[in-house]
Amino acid sequence: MKTTALVALALIGLAALTVLSAGNPGSLAVAAAPGDADCSGGVNALDALQVLRASAQLPPPAGCLADADNDCDGDLDSIDALRILRHAAGLSVTYPPGCPPMGPVGPTPTPRPSQGGEPACDIFPASNPWNTDVSAFPLATNSDTYINNIGRWEHLHPDFGTVWNGAPIGIPYVIVGASQPVVPISFDYWEESDPGPYPVPPTAPIEGGPSATGDRHVLVIDDDNCVLYEMFYAWPQNGGASWDAGSGAAFHLDSNALRPDYLTSADAAGLPIFPGLVRYEEVVEQGVIDHALRFTVNNSQRSFIHPATHFASVSTDPARPPMGLRLRMKSAYDCSWASGETQVVCAALKKYGMFVADNGSDWYITGAPDARWDDNALGDIKDIPGDAFEVVDTGPLIY
Repeated sequence: MKTTALVALALIGLAALTVLSAGNPGSLAVAAAPGDADCSGGVNALDALQVLRASAQLPPPAGCLADADNDCDGDLDSIDALRILRHAAGLSVTYPPGCPPMGPVGPTPTPRPSQGGEPACDIFPASNPWNTDVSAFPLATNSDTYINNIGRWEHLHPDFGTVWNGAPIGIPYVIVGASQPVVPISFDYWEESDPGPYPVPPTAPIEGGPSATGDRHVLVIDDDNCVLYEMFYAWPQNGGASWDAGSGAAFHLDSNALRPDYLTSADAAGLPIFPGLVRYEEVVEQGVIDHALRFTVNNSQRSFIHPATHFASVSTDPARPPMGLRLRMKSAYDCSWASGETQVVCAALKKYGMFVADNGSDWYITGAPDARWDDNALGDIKDIPGDAFEVVDTGPLIY
């Protein structure tokens, strides 16, 4: 705490002590009682102590401040004022058994959002498919057929990075707390969506930027309740007082529950989006991705494999990949030539693989935008061919 702030607190403390020295409770003769902090009908020593407490930015115990007896000895005296000053200055304060502490110094936390960053919640249990090591899973019998269809000699593309054509590259997200107000959500595909309200901030980042005409995904993580809210084609209304969206879903991050079969989410496959994003915090700051990734294909078939729950095609061509198909980078594929960022991505693809999650450009791996990405380093991903991958058997097709 700055010296000037301590001086100000000391002066307030002296004022409180002056009131106290006149007697306890030491009422002051103020006709209209404008300083009646405890709503008692008069201004007294208790009010002086509560003004001191508020000046130290200690959280009030109630609407009308009810108790300034900070040592729980049954009276209000100079010791209480001095204890507030010690607490505000960051000095130690001891409390008798059963006497509650004054709480943290500083203002009451305000609702976030903080865009991006690392959520405190685990992103699904360790047993969840997104977090499952598939490096030893058996190959699907038609692995070569699927790879050929997607494009064996086409190359991966990082659909994330810094900025392209004035818009952030990738799908952004925002982390909020339990104090974030919930707002109504209107869905076009309401029969396949989890109804609102959702805790979406008015300034929640939108994929492609506020004026985007693409998928316009909006992802929100309630980091206090560990719930992930996702919307597709989301548009704020009345300054964000409500939102219109194509579809949406809420995922409890402590659960392995899937969407009901044949229901979409904010993603064509009915999957959550956030767990499959490549994020700067993982790749650069932690040096490891410990989950499967998400990618798109141009042509899919009218079927899905769990954990996907939805298809987005009318084609019954068995050579096309179904939603939820899981690919793995071949263990023998050498990524040692690539940038450090690309090597982290390769390691994740060899261990956890990636899911077909949506229709789009072939081999586009999704991530979150971040101004700190090195787009040149991420460019090495573009040199990885489809031939570096194989399909693993994770279950039957559901039509």
